[in-house]
Amino acid sequence: MKYVRSILAWITALAILVIFFPVTFVIWMLTFPFDRKRKITHRLLVWQSCLFMFLLPIWKIRITRNKKVNRKGTYVMISNHQSILDILLINCLGYSFKWVSKIENTKVPFLGWYLSMADYITVDRQNDESKAMMLARSYNCLKKDTSLMIFPEGTRYNDNETGPFKRGAFQLAIEAGVPILPVVVDGTGGVLPKKGFILNDVARLQMKVLDPVYPSSFGTNNPEELAEFFRKIINTELVALRNKQV
Repeated sequence: MKYVRSILAWITALAILVIFFPVTFVIWMLTFPFDRKRKITHRLLVWQSCLFMFLLPIWKIRITRNKKVNRKGTYVMISNHQSILDILLINCLGYSFKWVSKIENTKVPFLGWYLSMADYITVDRQNDESKAMMLARSYNCLKKDTSLMIFPEGTRYNDNETGPFKRGAFQLAIEAGVPILPVVVDGTGGVLPKKGFILNDVARLQMKVLDPVYPSSFGTNNPEELAEFFRKIINTELVALRNKQV
């Protein structure tokens, strides 16, 4: 049965890409002269993500939003990372932001083209110059009131643990003086594990937006300490989410 679900999911994903990519491309071309922040393109990608996630009856989705989040505010958004599905799920929040993505994704058909059209930020994790350019561009976005979305683990971890957080996201929040908005996702790694293509049994995908933490509450100017602080927060909330399911 899971093979049937997997085939259905991948066919649906391909159909959405084939049908909506030309539409997205045309709208991107038409709005390019005046949509400098590529907000319209981002909104289109958000809509496509929501369509895919809610179109397939192979998972149950529970999203816990947070009224303390100012949708017009500027944040460094962070989340744990279990699966490629995390990207689609986080897009379903409908927030306006730029993704910070590993450069390898630019080589993936359609995904790489979308990254380029939306003017998302990419980084070569093995190249110090690329990291410096990513930080500079990210800082510039924050100072121009554009939020960022970063997976501080840097890669996908399995659904049983939260990997160590890298310092970049927290360095940016400290230097730009903007709040950090933690998001917790769970269940995606069980459905579609890293390097896997077969979707496992029907599961509940959960996402919870935590309270934003403002610079005045950081308690440190050390990005490594801040990274560990938020890793513990997200890990604690991850455990709490799972306990509610039991």
